[in-house]
Amino acid sequence: MRLPMNDTTQQTVEIDVNSGFCFGVVTAINKAEEELAKSGQLYCLGDIVHNAGEVERLREKGLKTITHADLGDLHDVRVLLRAHGEPPLTYRTAENNNVSIIDATCPVVLQLQRRIKKAYDDGLETERAGGRKPLIVIYGKNGHAEVNGLVGQTNGEAVVIQDADGIDSLDLDRDIMLYSQTTKSLEGFRGIVSEIKRRKSKGKFEYFDTICRQVANRMEKMQAFAAAHEVVIFVSGAKSSNGKVLYEKCREVNPRTYLIQDETQLQPEWTSGYRSVGICGATSTPLWLMEKVADKIRSRHAGE
Repeated sequence: MRLPMNDTTQQTVEIDVNSGFCFGVVTAINKAEEELAKSGQLYCLGDIVHNAGEVERLREKGLKTITHADLGDLHDVRVLLRAHGEPPLTYRTAENNNVSIIDATCPVVLQLQRRIKKAYDDGLETERAGGRKPLIVIYGKNGHAEVNGLVGQTNGEAVVIQDADGIDSLDLDRDIMLYSQTTKSLEGFRGIVSEIKRRKSKGKFEYFDTICRQVANRMEKMQAFAAAHEVVIFVSGAKSSNGKVLYEKCREVNPRTYLIQDETQLQPEWTSGYRSVGICGATSTPLWLMEKVADKIRSRHAGE
């Protein structure tokens, strides 16, 4: 129940300790800052993180975001590959243009790329021996940078499905090898596995849980955090797929959960009159941004 605030009421504003950058993003940003400290200029293929505030902070330090089309026109420069990873074509383009790569691909993503490439190469061997290679399926968001890198390991042949509806497009008579984008939910992955098992009557079905546990375990902890507060402010960049998923998970347990990109989007009525406010964010949300949100809430309450 919402209670009236008065001068003697203490509003608690807490930032979730499990929120913010995952280690892959931290590594990428650290590498960017190290290079910028030395040279003052660095290119990054795509936004280093799906958060406009952090991208702008690093832009001011000399980090320039480029597209894949831009990469084809660059020569003799240094380019950072962000945590999401890249397909083999990106490395070939860089080599042809004498572009020095600073590779910040997340180790979890890199390991997954290698597993998918091996599965694809083994499938080619099977095909050369007269058999039929398995169909490699990736549970993930179509067009996502990480997923593009994974599909690239199969020469573009892997099939991406975003939900159970995507199973309709699969040839279920073929052997199937299922992998997952590292930031998808365990619940969603298990649902896909269950549905393929239910429908499949021919051929083998192998599935590999390739979801990053730092991200997966965060969901349960974040839901507990959201349930423990009267109001939750979820901070996330508009481009963050992970942010959309985590925000909805918070809303499941606390309907008074509000999504913002930065402190300017805060509405006073969301937090006024509540004793306990929690702030959390996506794996792409910097701590400094959540702190700015907390400071604004505290300053507003102090003035009530």
